Amino acid sequence: MSERTGTVPRRRPPQGSPARAVVPPRRASGAPARARSGSGPTPPRPRAAVASRPRMIALVTVMSLVLVTFAARLVYVQGITGPEVALEARANRMTTAQVLGARGEITDANGVVLATSVERYHVTINQRQVANYRARGSSDGLGGAAGVASRLAPVLGMNAAELGGRLVGDRGYVVVARNVLPDVAREVRALRLDGVGVERVASRVYPKGTVAGNIVGFVNSKGEGLQGLEYALHEQLKGTAGEERYERGKGGQQIPGGESALTPAQDGSSARLTIDSDLQWKAEEQLRAKVAETGADGGAIVVMRPDGEVLALAESTAFDPNAPGDQATTALSKSVSEIFEPGSTSKVVTMAAALETGVVGPTDRFEVADRWTTPHGETIKDSHDHPVEKLTATGIFAESSNVGTVLIGERLSKDQRYQYLSAFGFGTRTGIEMPGESAGQLRTPDDWHGRDEYAVLFGQAVAVNALQAASVFATIANDGLRVEPRLIAGWTSPDGQYTPSTREPGTQVVSPQTAQTVLSMMESAVDEGTGGNAAIPGYRVAGKTGTAQRFNPSGYTASFIGVAPADDPQVVTAVILHNPRSSIFGGTVAAPVFSNVTGYALQQLGIAPSGAPATLYPATWE
Repeated sequence: MSERTGTVPRRRPPQGSPARAVVPPRRASGAPARARSGSGPTPPRPRAAVASRPRMIALVTVMSLVLVTFAARLVYVQGITGPEVALEARANRMTTAQVLGARGEITDANGVVLATSVERYHVTINQRQVANYRARGSSDGLGGAAGVASRLAPVLGMNAAELGGRLVGDRGYVVVARNVLPDVAREVRALRLDGVGVERVASRVYPKGTVAGNIVGFVNSKGEGLQGLEYALHEQLKGTAGEERYERGKGGQQIPGGESALTPAQDGSSARLTIDSDLQWKAEEQLRAKVAETGADGGAIVVMRPDGEVLALAESTAFDPNAPGDQATTALSKSVSEIFEPGSTSKVVTMAAALETGVVGPTDRFEVADRWTTPHGETIKDSHDHPVEKLTATGIFAESSNVGTVLIGERLSKDQRYQYLSAFGFGTRTGIEMPGESAGQLRTPDDWHGRDEYAVLFGQAVAVNALQAASVFATIANDGLRVEPRLIAGWTSPDGQYTPSTREPGTQVVSPQTAQTVLSMMESAVDEGTGGNAAIPGYRVAGKTGTAQRFNPSGYTASFIGVAPADDPQVVTAVILHNPRSSIFGGTVAAPVFSNVTGYALQQLGIAPSGAPATLYPATWE
């Protein structure tokens, strides 16, 4: 052993002996290897380092696969299905709102608006979205229906508790306020409440209220005409709806700057009527006052021009289309829907037919008793008892004698009587634009029984509406040419182009000479006969009184229909009173109303007073 190192020197094997492998001594487990001097062989790596390499490779492989998968998915989503997914997402955000076309106006002859549409809004609720509402920055912190109600109710002027009850549910569309003003709609939008929206609607209003309400009619909540001209002219008045598509947010609100597309709506055309609203008001006021005064069941007034233009169509019952109420279910214009026996006013037809066929002249002489017996033994009487009177045909007409009219009319065959009644419009609709017009009643001669063939000569056994009755006198005032009455003067398109309504040529019922003779005989009825109360200072008036018995309900119809000025016919007015209690005679209760309304019409239209006085046919003979 070396004293210096303390180690035993290795012995060399003997020369020539085989060499033996030298096995180094084992180290104790965990003992560090000693450093060796010199350049001996590299020691082996630890087992842990050798084992970590496969794990690292596996980890890298897995991470690479994951990254490749994500990359592939990203490429698939963004590059392949991306546009389709984006379109689907946008489609889910898109909503469509209908844009209503404005309904056309209805105006009178002078452009006074009788019906128009104004901008209004409905406030709508999506109950499912309301339930998800969360208060943002509010003092009460309420959410859901209670929160929405507490903020929305003050703007709408509603009770919050009542409104809150309407917000609870599972419905996607509920209207909680209708026809709110634009400033209210703006306040609702500014609240930005989930599930609360506003939609623009066109609300119908009637500025003149009850004036011409029976003519104009009204629409329902959807803007569809239900009565009157609103119903009859619905297709022309209504607009064509457009639509707006836009992106909406979670709360249903439109996303500013989002995609939107608008298909414009088309407004409807506007109707200009022949009605004069001031004259319509006057006729209504006079009629209702007389109904109240006489205790009548009702009545009607028709004012028209000889060429068929209707200037007023008044009813005794006021109707406000802004608040239809219970009257919405009844016929609004009884002037065209209610029929009655015309009585003596239809003697104009008998006289015109007799003159036209030449069976009588205006001065032909008759001896007229107060009653007459038919071949069937039935008695026809005048309105009052009187001795035999010596009357001309003109006198018979002026005194409105039933017996005298039969003496003239029996010279006409039954077919001729029917022919002229039909030619003057009995039994057929006039063609007026109003809905619900009745054709009246005119039976053929084969269906006449008993006294019917004589009764038709003085206005019984037939039935007409007020407009038909007025049209008979308009035909006489129009030189015997019968034209259809009309209410529509023309149409104005959405771009402002006005087009007058076309007129039918009409039918010549009697000659102008016959019409002029009848008109002169009608003057005698006012100046010398039963129609004296119809006189208008400064104007010549031609007309005829009427009284007819009613059977269902029982009573009488009193009337007066006339023309002014008789020397230049411009206005035809019919006044009808059903079952007046104060008097049954048209000359007493209806003629004064004619005078007031027609006098107002002449002034309103600027018609000059008459010139020379009338030259009348003699009414009596000696």
